[in-house]
Amino acid sequence: MDFEKVVRERYSCRGYQQTPVARDIITRILEVAQQTPSWCNCQPWQVLVVSGAAIERFRVALHAHAAQGVPTNPDFPFPLRYEGIYRERRKVCGVQLYQALAIGREDKSAAAQQSLENFRFFGAPHVALITTEDELGVYGAVDCGLYVSNFMLAAQNLGVASIAQAALASYPDFIRDYFKLPPNRKFVCGISFGYADASHPINAYRTARAAEHESVTWVE
Repeated sequence: MDFEKVVRERYSCRGYQQTPVARDIITRILEVAQQTPSWCNCQPWQVLVVSGAAIERFRVALHAHAAQGVPTNPDFPFPLRYEGIYRERRKVCGVQLYQALAIGREDKSAAAQQSLENFRFFGAPHVALITTEDELGVYGAVDCGLYVSNFMLAAQNLGVASIAQAALASYPDFIRDYFKLPPNRKFVCGISFGYADASHPINAYRTARAAEHESVTWVE
């Protein structure tokens, strides 16, 4: 595809077909994402791609863990608060999501159940778990963020839908223990991916983007 078309058409997919993505297509996505630039070319990302029977076991285990109401303990602190325009953008995004699912503002139970769908990977047949080296600090995480973006764009280019999931970073200790990862691997986020279920109402809306002048200051 044309690069601009790929960027503009990518969206966060929350409803998937059960058809798995072929291994050679996933490999192509990974090969493109590996070209991501990083500080001193460290390439700090390590990626665990979970599929098949393994993702079904992991889906059940992680969802059960999250459903217990275990306190979150992310390796990288979540935002302290959303204020001003950031709060407004977050609110609009949430309203659009719940309207697409016909979940009313007062239906806290349905909203909570939908939030827990993060930990089922929204039914995606694959999830990529992204970690960085502890010693590389926040810049290792920044490099991983670039990798995540390129992964999703490479997937979109091949007709594969995806969603970056910070929610999975809520329980890094559980994930490290489950996959026997070393303690120095810090969890950044997950990427659930597969073929979009176009009939699912949750995939019907799109979030807006601020105009260029709202985020850019020109100095000449």
